[in-house]
Amino acid sequence: MSSTPALAAAPLRAPSLKRRMACFVYEGLILFGIGLIPGAIGALFVAVTGREHGVELRYIAFIIYGLYFTWFWSRRGQTLPMQTWRIRVVAADGRPLSQWHALARYFASWIWIAPAWALARLNGWAGKEMFAALGVGIVAYALLALLHPQRQFWHDALCGTRLVDAPPTPPASPPASPA
Repeated sequence: MSSTPALAAAPLRAPSLKRRMACFVYEGLILFGIGLIPGAIGALFVAVTGREHGVELRYIAFIIYGLYFTWFWSRRGQTLPMQTWRIRVVAADGRPLSQWHALARYFASWIWIAPAWALARLNGWAGKEMFAALGVGIVAYALLALLHPQRQFWHDALCGTRLVDAPPTPPASPPASPA
């Protein structure tokens, strides 16, 4: 008997690329809000020390984003945008992610933007050029999923994780009325 009967009953199908990209955009909106935390810390640093701490704040933001993703992926298998778009992240065998697995996925997920960001930095691009480079890099990376046999993103294949369709959550039953 399988220890994960619910997973064995339904095939693990990858969500459409369109749904994953819509989720990606929604995730960006959530990350903007979460990014206010390092912004507030930066304002406090400037007030206390009288100078900016750009590099340090990037590390703090990286850690805060990492905590956000690894906590949700290892506890629920989904962030809020993933719940909205009915997408779940699981291990390649369909089991829930451990904290270490979620952390490895977080580090590997930087493949989405690292090449475009490095190209922009090396060329001295900022503003619109940086935004365009990141946009092209993200779209190109997303399209690479079409080359994967199971239509998974390559950082998921690297980490032994996968995105799967999550069934809709059934509505809560109303409480039973006393007879």
